[in-house]
Amino acid sequence: MNTIDFNRHPCFNAKVKGQYGRVHLPVAPKCNIQCNFCNRKFDCVNESRPGVTSTILTPKQSLEYMTKVLEKEPRISVAGIAGPGDPFANAEETLETMRLIRKKFPDTILCLASNGMNLAPHVEELAEIGVSHVTVTVNGVDPAITENIYSWVRDGKVLYRGRQGAELLLARQLSAIEKLKQHDITVKINSILIPGINSHHIIDIAKAMKELGADLFNCMAMLPNADTVFENVPEPSKETMKRTRNEAEKYLPQMRHCTRCRADAVGLLDNDKTQEMHGCLSACAKLPRHTEVARPYVAVTTQEGVLVNQHLGEATRFQIWGKNEEEGGYKLIEERQAPPAGGGTQRWLNISRILNDCQAILVSDLGDGPKEALKKRGLKPITMSGFIEKGLEAVYTGKGLSSLQGRMRKCSTKGECLGTGTGCG
Repeated sequence: MNTIDFNRHPCFNAKVKGQYGRVHLPVAPKCNIQCNFCNRKFDCVNESRPGVTSTILTPKQSLEYMTKVLEKEPRISVAGIAGPGDPFANAEETLETMRLIRKKFPDTILCLASNGMNLAPHVEELAEIGVSHVTVTVNGVDPAITENIYSWVRDGKVLYRGRQGAELLLARQLSAIEKLKQHDITVKINSILIPGINSHHIIDIAKAMKELGADLFNCMAMLPNADTVFENVPEPSKETMKRTRNEAEKYLPQMRHCTRCRADAVGLLDNDKTQEMHGCLSACAKLPRHTEVARPYVAVTTQEGVLVNQHLGEATRFQIWGKNEEEGGYKLIEERQAPPAGGGTQRWLNISRILNDCQAILVSDLGDGPKEALKKRGLKPITMSGFIEKGLEAVYTGKGLSSLQGRMRKCSTKGECLGTGTGCG
């Protein structure tokens, strides 16, 4: 990571906007808030505005696209995700894409743009991957103002409206920005100036963001979009924007060269090639969406190495078993450390990464949350009791598993597995 020249980011360093470029990888279609100025339904390849893309890519398709982009434009220094929804309403796709790009193109600057609603839980992993630049859109630090900007915000499956939604979103944004700076990630704040709504409030945002340690401030003019709540709100004048940016600059450096990029933008800021690369983007979107990963092994949670007798939440290590092709039967390949307890769903994501070459994991028990999280990532959890080799035989042959199923152990004082990743008491 230390070899990356972060000065090559054209959005954060205006001096290089004619030397280096960026590519936005459209892997995040879902959004967890509804802004009153946003309409993502319409796309014209000639139109440049946030939230639009001609197509959606999977993480592996985006890696192939990145390869082709660099062949045509080697001056691309930044790979970013800016929608068309929010990266962290699509956290799994976002993080997988960042990991794939980091592995194949280690010198590339990794960048994300988010509304901040679900950003904080993933900051540690972003830092681990080497995501160095994150933009958070903050349109107000007073819920009495921002409740007029958002129709709703969604936390998981729960929808919040009005003041309650505005308060929740602000709390999440402030927490995320604070956490980003704790991990030395460069933070840019985007604020959309909306006449009559928050135009008087932009300087307050700049002040608050300076206190949190933000690095750059981008005050953007709201552009009216058809079929939105704010479709009849006028675009702010150039004089208003200039005056506001000059005042905000007393608190944070200002970005004045923003081109309001699409979610599939590619090229230099002053030499965009989105239209030129449109065919390539479409071709990559037609590639196979899933590539089967080789999973020859089975993971086991065990206390002594003979029996399957440990709850997933208790595991501090995993034994990795595979077929013994020479002598028949099964053999222990190695042991791997489990991630530390805590972190909720993040722990199950980490476990699925550690065991990404395993087709199944044998455990005495686990909660519904981790079970679904692991299954979603191709790792089949099997609850059982008995000898490890019996479990391995059942996995590899598909026979006799039902006879090994043990009674579900209870792992909390309430008699149920909470599946929060905090281990068992």
